[in-house]
Amino acid sequence: MAAREGNLEAPTRHPLDWKNPDFYNEDSLNEELERVYDICHGCRRCVSLCDAFPTLFDLVDESDTFEVDGVDKKDFVKVVDQCYLCDLCYMTKCPYTPPHEWNVDFPHLMLRAKAIKHKKGDFKTRDKILSATDKVGNLAGIPVVSTIVNAANENGLARKALQKVLGIHPDATVPKYHSKTGRKLLASTVEESKSTHADVKQAGRTTGKVAIFATCYGNRNEPHLLEDLGKVLRHNEIAVSLVDKEVCCGMPKLELGDLKSVEHAKNINIPEMVKKIDAGWDIIAPVPSCVLMFKQELPLMFPDDADVQKVKEHIFDPFEYLMLRHKEELLNIDFKKSLGKIAYHAACHLRVQNMGLKTRDLLQLVQDTTIETIERCSGHDGTYAVKEEFHEKSMKICRPVISKVQKSESDFYSSDCPMAGHQIANGMKDDSEPQHPLTLLRMAYGL
Repeated sequence: MAAREGNLEAPTRHPLDWKNPDFYNEDSLNEELERVYDICHGCRRCVSLCDAFPTLFDLVDESDTFEVDGVDKKDFVKVVDQCYLCDLCYMTKCPYTPPHEWNVDFPHLMLRAKAIKHKKGDFKTRDKILSATDKVGNLAGIPVVSTIVNAANENGLARKALQKVLGIHPDATVPKYHSKTGRKLLASTVEESKSTHADVKQAGRTTGKVAIFATCYGNRNEPHLLEDLGKVLRHNEIAVSLVDKEVCCGMPKLELGDLKSVEHAKNINIPEMVKKIDAGWDIIAPVPSCVLMFKQELPLMFPDDADVQKVKEHIFDPFEYLMLRHKEELLNIDFKKSLGKIAYHAACHLRVQNMGLKTRDLLQLVQDTTIETIERCSGHDGTYAVKEEFHEKSMKICRPVISKVQKSESDFYSSDCPMAGHQIANGMKDDSEPQHPLTLLRMAYGL
């Protein structure tokens, strides 16, 4: 019986069998890469998403056979290196994802290949440093050090040196570091909130009590996001606290293929989150990739861990949470200021959470405000866009987004992913700055 052409059902995800010894078998990997590459070659719907697929199709088209069997297996890794696990091929393009019998999960196949590369030690010192967000943030966040680091990042000669030593592209936007962390900025909001804990209202899946998982990026690089989030939550009569202890969610290590480090981070974060959940708190994180880590990647890596599954059910994107409250008529919609026209970039790791465009929906509630939604990848990926060998490709991927922002002639441009926002700004070349949706919402409330 012939295989049916494409899925008629929603894609599902199989657990990642990463502790099976065969997961790290290179011969087995190459067999699966060849099988999936052949399916991709015959379809090519995904060609516009990132550079992984053009790389694959060029290898095929330049081979002697014009088929995958003509591609040297040593070149398979060239495709892997271009994948930054945005997941869009799986969620928006591929017609052969499970439950289709061809069972194509391109991102997790790339993750398996990255894990094998990492286990072999096939990665650069730069990649290890870039993925060590806690260590780098703690060092760069020291008051004197942060001043020096931020100044160096703005200095052309220093950036050239950074390129030579670590392979960081001199034109890439790199995040600033702040000694006054987001957790410090939230301290007063958390303290003010304590007197209202007993007065909160449960609504549907939401308890009305939120423990914020600050994220390393929100804590050290853009602490104002946490301040904005805290102010917005309190304005909606939601109690606010912090997860008592946290480390990086593990996404940078996942993208490197360092799955053991992902497990180490999980072993610290999950018990702390469960402690808050068992005390009646929901969890919110301000960065989509971090939320996705706990909603999707960790549950697939640890399908039998009840605590991981518990966190999956109790962690939310900020706008997802607020719109759940709105459904129960508990969202404050007394906005003080219109926002005009917003060019809104829907981040990849937000889209793959399968919850719809809640940020757009909420901002559209603001009077005299219109949203132009852009559903294309920015090409940033946290580290991909800053590496010298990938930066120009990342900007090419972002070009359609930049073009739409420019053509929109909007009052603001915004993305749920703060790094994507800065990637767009890097391509605008006009000294404009992105405004995060949480900042826009705080502005609309007049806070």
